[in-house]
Formats: sequence, C-alpha cells, structure tokens
Amino acid sequence: MNQPIIWIHGDCLSPKNPALQEYPNSPAIWVWDEALIEEWQLSLKRIVFIYECLLELPVVIRRGDVAKEVLAFAKEHNADSIVTADSPSPRFETICDEIERSLKLEVLETEPFFEYDGYIDLKRFSRYWKVAERYVYGRGH
Repeated sequence: MNQPIIWIHGDCLSPKNPALQEYPNSPAIWVWDEALIEEWQLSLKRIVFIYECLLELPVVIRRGDVAKEVLAFAKEHNADSIVTADSPSPRFETICDEIERSLKLEVLETEPFFEYDGYIDLKRFSRYWKVAERYVYGRGH
C-alpha cells in the first residue's frame, strides 16, 4: 500500500488533527473551497484567521473544487488513499462522496469540543460560540 495523502479541512485546523497524528510523514493538502467562500460570504478577517492556522500545519495550499484538487494531489503523490478528520458539515459528506468514487477515503473521528446534538449555525463563529460557551464553561446543561 502506498502512503496516503491527508486532506485538511476547516473543521480540524489543528496540529493535533488525527490524520496528521496517524500519518505524520504523509503529504497534506488544504483547498480553499471557492464555492463555500462565496456561498457563506466569508469575511477577509475569517479567511486571514484560517490562513494563519494553516501556517502552523505541514500543508500544501490550493484553491478550487475541493474533491478535484484533493484527488489531483493524491495522483501527484501516487497515493492510493486519502485520510481526513470527520466533520459535521453537510458539504463534507458531498465532498467525501465525490472522492470515494475514485479513491479509498479513511475518515478519522475527532474529539468533540463539546457534546451537543442540536442545530448550530456554522456560518459564523459567533453563532457557534454562543451555543458552545455554555457547554464549555459548564453553564449549558
């Protein structure tokens, strides 16, 4: 089996990403999802924050269609599989389905920041944090 490549996405921008931990010598890629940036109207401030997080990771940065760029990166590295961390995003499932049409995809579980099974608006961090802080600081139960 060839060494897999790692797909880093916005729901696990940490050096403790389980894919980076499990496969420390594998090449990793981040793809700026242009469709998502436009759909969610991400602010320059948020884009800069993400970029600063990426600077701390051993990752190649690209932009475009996420599935296509990840698959092209895998081909460039002669990888027969892709590894990533799980995500609650519905868009994540769509991208995974596209990738799995061509290559094996291993999705590793992540340690949840907090336990919650309700709806959270993930488009803005402040909306997420409004829900999360009650659980993180013990005021939400």
